[in-house]
Amino acid sequence: MRLFGHRPCPLDRSWSASVTPSSPRKAQAALGSAEDPARDDLYRKIAFRVMPLLLLCYVVSFIDRTNIGIAQVRMEKDLGFSAQVYGLAVGLFFVGFIMFEVPSNMLLARIGARKTLLRIMVSWGVVTILTSLATTPVLFSMARFMLGVAEAGFFPGALFYLAQWFPSARRTRMTALFFLGVPLSGIIGPPLSGWIMHSFGGVLGLHDWQWLFVLEGIPPVLLGLAVFFLFPDRPAEAGWLSAEEKRAVIADLAADQEHKGGAERHGSVLRALRDPRVYVLGLVSCGAYTLANAVSFWTPTIIKTAGVGDVLDIGLLAAIPPILGMAVMLVVGRHSDRTLERRWPAAGAEFVAACCLVALSFATGSAYVVIVLLAVMTAAHYSGLTVFYSIPSIYLSGPAAAGGIAMVTTMGSFAAATSPAMLGWIKTTTGSLDLGLQISAGVVALGGVILLLGIPAQALRERPT
Repeated sequence: MRLFGHRPCPLDRSWSASVTPSSPRKAQAALGSAEDPARDDLYRKIAFRVMPLLLLCYVVSFIDRTNIGIAQVRMEKDLGFSAQVYGLAVGLFFVGFIMFEVPSNMLLARIGARKTLLRIMVSWGVVTILTSLATTPVLFSMARFMLGVAEAGFFPGALFYLAQWFPSARRTRMTALFFLGVPLSGIIGPPLSGWIMHSFGGVLGLHDWQWLFVLEGIPPVLLGLAVFFLFPDRPAEAGWLSAEEKRAVIADLAADQEHKGGAERHGSVLRALRDPRVYVLGLVSCGAYTLANAVSFWTPTIIKTAGVGDVLDIGLLAAIPPILGMAVMLVVGRHSDRTLERRWPAAGAEFVAACCLVALSFATGSAYVVIVLLAVMTAAHYSGLTVFYSIPSIYLSGPAAAGGIAMVTTMGSFAAATSPAMLGWIKTTTGSLDLGLQISAGVVALGGVILLLGIPAQALRERPT
């Protein structure tokens, strides 16, 4: 049975007339320019086979990572968990994620992307299901830590898989499409989670949040198996590509590697450690990740505090900000690419989000005002993060680039691990999130200031293409 339909590619009918089977170089040459219709059809065919399932996996990944936000609305009452316990558990996810990211990537290099994605998805699905049994703060925290361990390496594994199919000139578009999984998870996840908790609470004697973890833990297991059985490891093993198409893709990828010329070397991490630009970007990423946690893990709590009590209503309202966020992200991203301006869109988004965080700390009792502020904040988060992700590869160059980008991500992950614990502790201590939101706003705004003052405009000048 086919997972996706197959539209005949023009290359199937005419490739042999222009490509000698024994010559990958000629196959690559026959592809012509990037605007070659035959080449476009070939990579469109590959994208149609690969991207829907891979994107769905990423959506499910973020749903299982962030569903704790709406589950916590009920767990606090059922288990007597404080916001401090919740914040610590959210942070422990990122601790496990950071600790096992490198080992997972090392295993990825040995066993390949398909087996890596199977291992990761099945394990995180099982851990999500087992979280339903966590009835003490210790068990709950352990479950979140293990979920971070299980999910570590998924994103690099997915990008590595894309690199087996798309040369760099086309991979950027596929990566951008893959990134849509984040806002899509925000649109799909909260209403789905709210509906599960609203509909299944008390069934078979289980709490609503227990059903949430059980039912949302099953899809990654099934998707992991689907990836393993439906995805070939590389183009040469794809039964849905003709021999000529396989040779063409292999030649494209080989030419892509030859063009890179081995610029990335083993000393890239050491060079990155000595490069002050890396620390500037890392500090900016701390602000971005602090904002990400405020959006991803505390939105349901903020909506509940505004006076919305039903979990289904909370889930439906929580889906509104990502809808606006995705639309604004696409507009800002296109504007940034057209004008080649990176600093101000990214920094401006940080400033807008910081203002929204401060305003949220004063907007008590008005659900409408809270939803508007959350929507603007989420739009700023998505658009700013999208533009910021394009800066490291432009600003960093040479042997330090690869290690530097990894370090920037790691520094941001430390902020992701500490900011939820800070917010939870403040909520438990003061009885509200207000002070925590204001401190988060300061961190986010500081990231924008560092971006503008620490990165010269001329350092990000790009040539129009």
